[in-house]
Amino acid sequence: MTEEDRLFQQTGRAEDFAFDERVAKVFDNMVSRSVPFYSEIQRIQSDITMDFLPEDSGVVCDLGCSTGTTIKHIATHPKCPRTVHFIGYDNSEPMLDKARAKLADEIQAGKVSLLTADLSHLPALPECNVIIMNWTLQFVRPIERDHLLKNIYSALRPGGVLFLSEKILGNDSVLNRLYIDHYLQFKKSQSGYTDAENQRKREALENVLIPYRLDENYALLERAGFKHIDTYFRWFNFACIIAVKS
Repeated sequence: MTEEDRLFQQTGRAEDFAFDERVAKVFDNMVSRSVPFYSEIQRIQSDITMDFLPEDSGVVCDLGCSTGTTIKHIATHPKCPRTVHFIGYDNSEPMLDKARAKLADEIQAGKVSLLTADLSHLPALPECNVIIMNWTLQFVRPIERDHLLKNIYSALRPGGVLFLSEKILGNDSVLNRLYIDHYLQFKKSQSGYTDAENQRKREALENVLIPYRLDENYALLERAGFKHIDTYFRWFNFACIIAVKS
């Protein structure tokens, strides 16, 4: 059972955020309280994924799979073809341990493989129909994002799809500040985080999570080769993008 996220209740200087054992223990609780409409995004993404999976031999890659929640949602979708194989990549062994427990049935059935890998130095991806990056590209160094997106485009089969969910910056600094204020209010009123917790987490993420503007993410995808790009969900400074390979 996932513990409640209380990591940032401690006083003192916040250390840089890391997906270590402490975070893995509370991650599912943390992400569900920190990402607005998290469950709904998972549902929408799973539904759309079904439109891109063939009846036989489909492959789904989840880059930064964390505790395996997204794979679980898609693998248990009532319309998911039985022969789909899922591959989850993550650089955190504690997170993968949680994923192994969550996906134990699917792993035993041969439907899921979990691999330890850093997104900045990924092994060659297999040919696949769907690639998912849910709030992970923002943790990749900006200088390495173009190379990663080009590798993703190359691995996708024609007609394949990339789902990219990211925290974003607003184009206008005044509105960006407004969006952040509303997000912090959401975390305080809807999720129960205190002002002190929000501040400490923000300090911990400051040098680790580097968001782009929405148009900068679109430009990344275009440079990688994608022609069909759209935002299928947005809430203030959170956006979910779909990109289809021609």
